[in-house]
Amino acid sequence: MPDKRLSLLSIAAKAGFVRSGSFAAMESIRSGEAKLVIISEDASENTKKKFTDKSNHYKVRFLICGMMDELGRLIGKDERSVLVVTDSGMADSIYSKF
Repeated sequence: MPDKRLSLLSIAAKAGFVRSGSFAAMESIRSGEAKLVIISEDASENTKKKFTDKSNHYKVRFLICGMMDELGRLIGKDERSVLVVTDSGMADSIYSKF
C-alpha cells in the first residue's frame, strides 16, 4: 500500500529538489546539498548501512520508508533505493509527516 506521507516527493521532484540513485545521493550528502535522505525499506542492508552512516556523519536527517518501486513512481522514474531532497522547506514538510 502506498505511503501517502511521501506524496510531497512528487511535488519536490517536479520542482527539481530531488536527487536519486546511489551516486547522485552520495554526492549530494557529501557536498552539503542534501537536507533529507530517504532510503527504501526494501533496499539492501548494505545500502541502508552506507546511507545511514553517511547521513549521520554529515548530520543529515534520514527516513527509511517506502518501497523502491513506490519511490521511483513518485518521482517519475524506475525503482530507486535512495532519494535526497535538497530543499529545506520540502525536507521539513516531508520529515514532519513521520
